[in-house]
Amino acid sequence: MATSRYLTDSRAPRYSILFAVPLLLAYEGLAWFLTDPAGGGVRNGADVIMKSLFLSLGGQRGLLAFEVLLCGIGVWLVARDWRRSPGPLRASVFAGMLAESAALAVLVGVVVGRATNSLLHMLAVPQGTALDLPSQLMISLGAGIYEELLFRVVLVGALAAVGTRLLGWSARSAGMMAAIVGALIFSAFHYIGAYGDPLELPSFLFRFLAGLVFSGLYLVRGFGVTAWTHALYDVFVTLG
Repeated sequence: MATSRYLTDSRAPRYSILFAVPLLLAYEGLAWFLTDPAGGGVRNGADVIMKSLFLSLGGQRGLLAFEVLLCGIGVWLVARDWRRSPGPLRASVFAGMLAESAALAVLVGVVVGRATNSLLHMLAVPQGTALDLPSQLMISLGAGIYEELLFRVVLVGALAAVGTRLLGWSARSAGMMAAIVGALIFSAFHYIGAYGDPLELPSFLFRFLAGLVFSGLYLVRGFGVTAWTHALYDVFVTLG
């Protein structure tokens, strides 16, 4: 019963979203700290994509509108969840989510790495453009929050909704389609832009399989655990 309650509670918006808030604050704070006086600096690509439309429409005001919208949606989802299921937050749930995310981050590296190795008889994890350690850590945190927002919450969520509501598929079939298509797009995203990696089959397959894992994890365990798993995985790779 305790495990069942934990699995249910940790998927609820009040836990899932609040659990992701420190990740967002850490990324934005580190990104701000690393920004040079002229306003330049490195940002996670998914962050840039999500904010670019708002920046093009309203400049810094548009960027502020994005932040307000993001926070407003989060507050609304948490408040709605709290109204439906009132009760105090339990620290043990957040502790369990952190431990689960750390364990899953290690498991993702082992499982995806071995799967890629089995398919290609080699493992070439791309190194990308050389960045200093603080910038690499900032990018890793941004991958957890913004890549999961863009590629799982928005993309996989939208694809799954198309499958169930427009095509009349079952939730399982729609989820599988969304996970596969989302993983392909997620992998391709890493080869775009100035900091994109050279397109190679081993690295593309590695990221596709990682995208499948993160998509499946999002569908099963929700946003908070998936965001922290992705971020911690990238941090472990950076520090390893």
